[in-house]
Amino acid sequence: MFRDESSTSHAFVTKFRMLKQKLDEREETHLDAEYHRELKSYINRLYQQTCQKEDFGEDEFTDIREAEMSNLNRLQKMKNSVSYKKEKHKTKHHHEEWE
Repeated sequence: MFRDESSTSHAFVTKFRMLKQKLDEREETHLDAEYHRELKSYINRLYQQTCQKEDFGEDEFTDIREAEMSNLNRLQKMKNSVSYKKEKHKTKHHHEEWE
């Protein structure tokens, strides 16, 4: 929703509350990977910063939009770093057959 320029703070808060509520209804599974810890921390921080703030409006939504897109990109890179490593090793193993 941060990338969509037509998103409003009200639409963001409404959708994020709904998604957070669905997430909270699920049984928590403890995962010790750094990505999962960071993602959980990010969701909780963003929820407090937006949905639990009474005076959260369009100005604040616009202000945090770029910063939060950067944070989401950082999380995505963290998630993808594991697959990059795996792909690197797959390629190396594949080339060993040629030698």
